Order: sequence, then structure tokens, then C-alpha cells
Amino acid sequence: MTSRPRPFPTAAAGATAALLLLTACGGGDEEPRGPGEIAGAGGAVSASAGGSASASGGRPTVTFPSDARNVFEGQKTGDARKDAVLADNAQRINSIDDAIFQGTVNTEALGFYSAEGALGSARMFIKGYLDDGRSWTGTTRYFDRQVSFRSNGSAAVVYCSDESKSFLKNRKTNKAEKTPTSADSYVLYNTKLVETPDGVWQTIKVISKRGAAQCQP
Repeated sequence: MTSRPRPFPTAAAGATAALLLLTACGGGDEEPRGPGEIAGAGGAVSASAGGSASASGGRPTVTFPSDARNVFEGQKTGDARKDAVLADNAQRINSIDDAIFQGTVNTEALGFYSAEGALGSARMFIKGYLDDGRSWTGTTRYFDRQVSFRSNGSAAVVYCSDESKSFLKNRKTNKAEKTPTSADSYVLYNTKLVETPDGVWQTIKVISKRGAAQCQP
């Protein structure tokens, strides 16, 4: 079986330049993402059947079906503040997929980890799946995750996704769709996060570029 790009509009022209600027000013479009073990430099964590970790402090739980999994490489940097940002970045990604699996854009977790433009783009992304009658199956790997902090206290996370082992799935038939692995199976993301008074790093802006050279194997 081969990989797929997910059904959602690509980032606008000029996305590469915008990606470089997001750490300062933020920006735009949400892009698609998505069994087997994948080890990662600096440690890897995953969300799979039974849900991602149900965090303490009243954080919502997200759940995945048995045939889907997200793997996050480089979760532990040795810096507690960066690790907290990476943990909430991962939970934000998981919350989007959880909403796809649940078939709704109004889950508790989605609004917990996303706000402002990032929440709107996440809902559009999920709606694209639901309108097409699709879900996904397999393993999506997130790697080269880098955290930086701005003078105003916000954070930026730049990272890549590898969708070569995850596939679109028809919600009615439960059958995976076969599409070839290509450069578009790899996506570059640049996200802006702010810390809430409760200590949650919410993503507020997202820019992405499918087929980015930085993320190719």
C-alpha cells in the first residue's frame, strides 16, 4: 500500500517566505497530516489506540482507533519549557485527528489546544475530511521539531511530517485508498503558540508547505 496526501487546499503562493517569518508575525493555512514502531532522536512518543496521554490538570483526553497512530520524535530536549511546548504541540496535532475520528469539529480537545486562526483552520481541515467521507489509517511521523521563543513570550515550533505510511480511508467502507508516495507525502509546518494563564501552550497560527525540500528523506 502506498501513501497519500490528505484532501485539503495547499498553502498559498509565497508560503516558503511566510514560513521563515512566522516566528515573528504569524500566518495562515492548515495542511493535511496523519502500524509499526518508529524510534526518534531524543526519544519518541506516540498517540495510538486507546488515546494519547490524558494530561493532568483537567486536560481533555484524545482517542485514536486501533489502526491509526501519530509518532512524535525529539520530545525531550532537556529544557523543561521547550518540552512543555512540544508536548502541547503534539497534543494539538492529536486533537485534530481525534476530531476527524469522532466526526465533529466541536470536540473539547480541539478548542483546548488551538485558538484564533489556528482553531478556524483546524476546523476547516477537519470539515474537508468529513465532507469527503474520509478518515485515515496507518502511522504519521512528526520529526525535526524545533522550538524557539520570542521576546513577547510566544513560542514557535517548526517541524516536518512524514505521511508515507498513512493513508486516506473511506468512512463508510472502512477501506484505505491507495495513492503513491511522493514529495507531497512530506509537509513542513511553522506554528506560533502562546501560553494561557493555566499553563497550556495553545497554537494560534499555522503555516505549512507540502513537498518542502527540508522534509524530504
